[in-house]
Amino acid sequence: MAKKNGVTMDVGEDGVAVITISNPPVNSLSSSILSEWNEKLQEANRRSDVKAIVLTGDMSLMPDISFDVVGTLMEDSRKPIVAAVEGVALGGGFELALASHARVAAPKAQLSLPELTLGLIPGFGGTQRLPRLVGLAKAIDMILLSKSISSEEGHKLGLIDALVPPGELLSTSRKWALDIALGRKPFLRSLYRTDKIGSLSEARAILKNARQLAKKIAPNMPQHHVCIDVIEEGIIHGGYSGILKEGEVFKQLIPSDTVKALVHVYFAQRAISKVPNVTDVGLKPRHMKKVAVIGGGLMGSGIATALLLSNIRVVIKEINSEYLLKGIKSVEANLNSLVSRGKMTQDKAGEAFSLLKGVLDYTEFKDVDMVIEAVIENIELKQNIFKEIEEVCPPHCILASNTSTIDLNVIGEKTNSKDRIVGAHFFSPAHIMTLLEIVRTENTSPRVILDLMALGKTIKKVPVVVGNCIGFTVNRTFFPYAQAAHMLVNLGVDLFRVDSVITSFGLPLGPFMLGDLAGHGIAIATKDIYDKAFGDRMFRSPLTELLLKSGRNGKINGRGYYIYQKGSKPKPDPSVLSVVEESRRLTNIMPGGKPITVTDKEIVEMILFPVVNEACRVLDEGVVIRASDLDVASVLGMSFPSYRGGVLFWADTVGPKYIYERLKRLSETYGDFFKPSKYLEEMAMRGMLLSDPKSSRSRL
Repeated sequence: MAKKNGVTMDVGEDGVAVITISNPPVNSLSSSILSEWNEKLQEANRRSDVKAIVLTGDMSLMPDISFDVVGTLMEDSRKPIVAAVEGVALGGGFELALASHARVAAPKAQLSLPELTLGLIPGFGGTQRLPRLVGLAKAIDMILLSKSISSEEGHKLGLIDALVPPGELLSTSRKWALDIALGRKPFLRSLYRTDKIGSLSEARAILKNARQLAKKIAPNMPQHHVCIDVIEEGIIHGGYSGILKEGEVFKQLIPSDTVKALVHVYFAQRAISKVPNVTDVGLKPRHMKKVAVIGGGLMGSGIATALLLSNIRVVIKEINSEYLLKGIKSVEANLNSLVSRGKMTQDKAGEAFSLLKGVLDYTEFKDVDMVIEAVIENIELKQNIFKEIEEVCPPHCILASNTSTIDLNVIGEKTNSKDRIVGAHFFSPAHIMTLLEIVRTENTSPRVILDLMALGKTIKKVPVVVGNCIGFTVNRTFFPYAQAAHMLVNLGVDLFRVDSVITSFGLPLGPFMLGDLAGHGIAIATKDIYDKAFGDRMFRSPLTELLLKSGRNGKINGRGYYIYQKGSKPKPDPSVLSVVEESRRLTNIMPGGKPITVTDKEIVEMILFPVVNEACRVLDEGVVIRASDLDVASVLGMSFPSYRGGVLFWADTVGPKYIYERLKRLSETYGDFFKPSKYLEEMAMRGMLLSDPKSSRSRL
């Protein structure tokens, strides 16, 4: 029998009212759902045939309003309420469980309060009840970091009163509720408990550490800081006072730009799983048991690691024994790094590593489900590899390339299996970064796209389907990023100031440190490809060549714009300024030979507005299905701050017309590098938002 949407109540012969909440697909705790819940709760309290109440149903409910009296009404219920928890209990659903008088859970249930990831704070009393049930330090850890815990851990902490098999969850919950009603078990109201809070001095010390953590992990996001204030209010003035402050703060946060941006990213990430003519044609993805990776370098070993972590057998191929051994050791080092950071056990790492096999030929390729080529960006080499693997792999095998710049049609032009060729562009380090660009050509079959999307989800990546072009979405959109930074430096702006301004904006790395970490050889290797494709809007700077000539390749050899020493943070290298001066002399673009004067705001605009401009071209060419897909890709692939909503959402908050006019003025001063695209001009003149679904011109 299908589950009925809304809130339903069924009263059994034992006198227990089972109230079930169901609100798919988003499972938001809307005002209508909460009103229904309150009505059923009040009805249960009025009815003489009801002795106790069990709450069940969708416990993964996210609040879209503040309704701070809900938990209080539950706690003050004359009849005991027991929450039956199975699967996932997060957000408002978990808060309803916290307000219940007991909690019974099935094994492996996940419990969390992730509201801060959406720019909010818990709005149903979670900031007050969780500390009283698991202790202040643990609660702050869960709330500030949006960490989930298992029902097993919750049981050890005293949050979960009983762990039972799924088949016994409802019956045990009913019995537990009756036992409370009959006085056989305690009638506990979590808001009024103080036994796990500790002394005031202990609480203040924990809160002080929490504030320091918030400054470190969320310097530009208000919700972390005000959440600590709300928790402190309850510690000092009592739970009910904390509840009132929580409600006030929740309502203040809802209309903020941070909430709008984070909610946009949340729903945009859900939307990417819908690909027209792929996910809506009735196909079911095939399970991949064995994948081959060609190339054991930084990317190849990272991709292999990501596959192994999801129990997929991996064959890694190299051209000689030396390179093969190096690749295998890189995979082993990746796994050991996860162990040392507490991300997995040594036994699990050993099990994963046992699934890896290194080879020097194609013998093991006869039964692989997919091949991922991850060699250097050399067209002829890639063409030869694809011709070879087409001959040795089974007919169903997906032929994928991890290229970041080269046209897939060119890579596969010597094959007869163009429907099986696809881009699987991972981001470095591949076993950690979550974005996976799935690049389709006009010939790539829907089956191949669907299977690769499923594999991406299996290995815990976020797959975004994009069109085939130079640089695809992220690299294409952000290729002006480093070039704009080089222009500023050649105009006389301090490079370390540029990095500082961009990190203050919210990106984790400025353009120069990013270049150091990637290795400047990569920029040189891809320079000609971008120059050939986008030469009319390139800024040509000799700075990278001069840097390499002076023996600086970034973190790889310990010297770039910064100095890199093991065990310490990168430090600006003053001696690099002589290289910068040589670049300025050769480019000779400083007006009158004097450095320009710019504000921090102008630095952000001169670096990121060209990125927005290129994103507009990506939209205009239909490289992405939705504008929001590009926002997701920018957040996950380039670490554009999620609290700004992605590159296009942020551009809309600034205003397309302002960006257009600013770029136009910059182009008049500094040339075609800043020339606004026709698409940006069109959106600005029509007063349309860049992230508006109506603006999409997808050709996918």
